[in-house]
Amino acid sequence: MDAIDKMQTQGLHHVTAICGDPQRNVDFYAGLLGLHLVKLTVNFDDPGTYHLYYGDAAGTPGTILTFFPWAGAPRGRHGVGQVTAIAYGVPRNHLGFWKARIPGAEPLRTRFGQDGITFTDPDGMALEIIALDAEATSPAIARFHSVTLSEAGHDSTARLLTASMGLTAAAEQGNRFRYAAPEGVVDILCQPDARRGSMGTGTVHHIAWRAENDSVQRDWRQALSADGYDVTPVLDRQYFHSIYYREPGGVLFEIATDPPGFAIDEPAAQLGKSLKLPAWLEPERQRIESILPKLVVPEPPFAH
Repeated sequence: MDAIDKMQTQGLHHVTAICGDPQRNVDFYAGLLGLHLVKLTVNFDDPGTYHLYYGDAAGTPGTILTFFPWAGAPRGRHGVGQVTAIAYGVPRNHLGFWKARIPGAEPLRTRFGQDGITFTDPDGMALEIIALDAEATSPAIARFHSVTLSEAGHDSTARLLTASMGLTAAAEQGNRFRYAAPEGVVDILCQPDARRGSMGTGTVHHIAWRAENDSVQRDWRQALSADGYDVTPVLDRQYFHSIYYREPGGVLFEIATDPPGFAIDEPAAQLGKSLKLPAWLEPERQRIESILPKLVVPEPPFAH
C-alpha cells in the first residue's frame, strides 16, 4: 500500500440515507433538529424524486446529511455491512435540552468517556447526540461527531481506514473500534453473529469522505484502484464531484470534493429556498415540478 500511505482524508464530507415521506423528513430534521435545508434538488438518476440536503447554514463539508425520499418504499433492515448510527456533537451544557426536546430519546451508554443520547428518526434510522467538552450559548447541532459501521469482521475495514485513508486507530471498547480523522471519527462495531442488513427506508445509503479538490480526488482514485478497489469514474454531482467504491465489509464509500459547494447556483443567503436543477434537467423543470410533492420548510427554531 505504499502508493497511498501518505494520503489522508480530513474526515466525513456527507452521509446519504433513504427516507419515506419527504414532508415528514423535513419536519423532523429542519423543524425538530433545527438543521438547515441547504439544497432542495432532485435525485439526478431519478428526477421525479427529491434529494434533500441538510447541514449548517453554508452546507460545510462535515455537516451535510442528505436523503433520497421514496414514499411507500419498504423499510430497510439494520445489520452488518451498513452504517447503523449517525452521531452529532453538541456542547455538554445543551445535552439535557436535546433529551427533553426529542421524543423517545434515551441515555447512551458511556462510550470512550463521552455521554450522549440515542433516538430514531421517523423512518427508524438510528441517531445519536454526543456531549462534547465545550460550552456554547446556542443548542444548535453543528457537525457530525461520528458514524458507526456494523461489520461481520474488523481487520480488513480497519486496514482500509488506516493504511489507505490515513485515519488513526484511536481507542477500543469491547467490540467497538474507533478511528480518527483530523475532523471526526468512525467506529467499527464488530458483530460476527449479526444478520446482514438490507437497503430501504431508515437506512444509510453511503458515506462520503472529503477530498480538498479535483486533483486530490484523482490521486485517491488512482491510489485506491492500484490497491485493488473497484472505483467508479468521477461523477458530477453539481455541488461536488464524486467517486465511489465498497469497503471490504460492504458499506458504500464515496470520496467527494469540497468545492464547488452549494452556493454555485443560488446566493448563500438563499440556500434551500427553491428547487434547483442541473442544466441538463432544466428543460424538464415543468414536468418535474408537477411530479414532486409540495414541501413546507419550517424556519430554523434557533440561531446557529
